[in-house]
Amino acid sequence: HLATSLPLPSERDHLRPRIDLIAFMIDIKSKYSLKNVEASLAHVDASFFLGKVCFLVTGVGRVNYCSVEMNAIWKLGEVYCSPVLFCELELEGIRVATAQRLLRMLQICAGHVPGVSALSFSSLMRNSADD
Repeated sequence: HLATSLPLPSERDHLRPRIDLIAFMIDIKSKYSLKNVEASLAHVDASFFLGKVCFLVTGVGRVNYCSVEMNAIWKLGEVYCSPVLFCELELEGIRVATAQRLLRMLQICAGHVPGVSALSFSSLMRNSADD
C-alpha cells in the first residue's frame, strides 16, 4: 500500500491490513520530499522505530542535482534508529536488488523469518553500516 503522507485516513481503518514495515521514500533531488517525510514521522507510533521503519533514498545516481544534504538523511536514520537504503530507480539492476532487500526486510518485520526479529535486524543493519 502506498501513501503520499501520514496520517492515513481513518475512514478505512477497519479494512486496513496490519502494517509490518514503513519505508519512507526520499527523492534526493527534492527538498519537499524530505520535508514531507519529516512531517509524516510525527504520525508514526514509537514502537515502529524498533526495526519497522526504513528510509529509502532515490536519485543517488544524480549527485550533481542534489537538493537534500546527505547529512540530513544520515541524521534521520540515526535519530530514528532506522536503516537508510540508497538506490537509483532508473537502473534496473539496482532497482531489482533494492526491491529484494525491501522484501527481505518486510519478511523479517512480519515475523516470517524464524530466529530473526525486526529489532535484531535493525541492529544488524547498523552494525554492517559501521564496518
